[in-house]
Amino acid sequence: MITAGIDIGSITTKAAVLKNNQIMGIKISFTGYNAEKAGGKIFQELLSEIKLDEKDVEKIVSTGYGRNSVKFAHKSITEITCHAAGAYFLDPSVRSIIDVGGQDSKALLLGNEGKVKDFAMNDKCAAGTGRFLEVMARALHLNLDEMGEISLKADSPSKISSICTVFAESEVISLISKGESRENIIAGIHDSVASRITALAKRVNVAEPIMMTGGVAKNSGVVKAIEDKLGIPMKISEFAQVNGAIGAALLAVKV
Repeated sequence: MITAGIDIGSITTKAAVLKNNQIMGIKISFTGYNAEKAGGKIFQELLSEIKLDEKDVEKIVSTGYGRNSVKFAHKSITEITCHAAGAYFLDPSVRSIIDVGGQDSKALLLGNEGKVKDFAMNDKCAAGTGRFLEVMARALHLNLDEMGEISLKADSPSKISSICTVFAESEVISLISKGESRENIIAGIHDSVASRITALAKRVNVAEPIMMTGGVAKNSGVVKAIEDKLGIPMKISEFAQVNGAIGAALLAVKV
């Protein structure tokens, strides 16, 4: 059976196609201003890449904040459920998930067969999300992809005390004007993000092993900051950013 998962995030849209629980192809692109168009476009592009026709895909599930905009999906399922399914598929030993996306961050505690036992979510504030990092990268005139490696060279992370993105950006600009090193500022930013995320993790009493998913899992500086605060290593899959889409494609079998 061939199934597809479409994960519409605030920054990126992800798609995955599976055949009999084997990954046939994945794709990531920017969401842009039109979530419905982004979902249709990435689906068609992925099908073209793996040489399939739309009729070959029997079931489609959408997830993410823009899941209801995917009109061609047979069902929409929350990202909490999809991330749990995806992580358990990628590594059945996983008992907790920390997912940091563009718009929100969440911590999930898993039970038997990857079922969600408890979760906590930050979806009311940009602090502790990819959007927060995006704003800070812009203030530092950097690309997001550069931040992780630069922060690992810090010798004394700066203190970012504000939990509000707007005020934190002002703090960063002030630190720049005072001549603080870029490495220390970025490490301080990552430490601030990690503090928000570990607070969520502790609310659900995360258990090892922990998998980190979402686009921010590619940021080695944030990963290290979370590991340092929790005292637990993170499992990072090569499919971290498309984990939700993979989970959606897996769940499509049952639709």
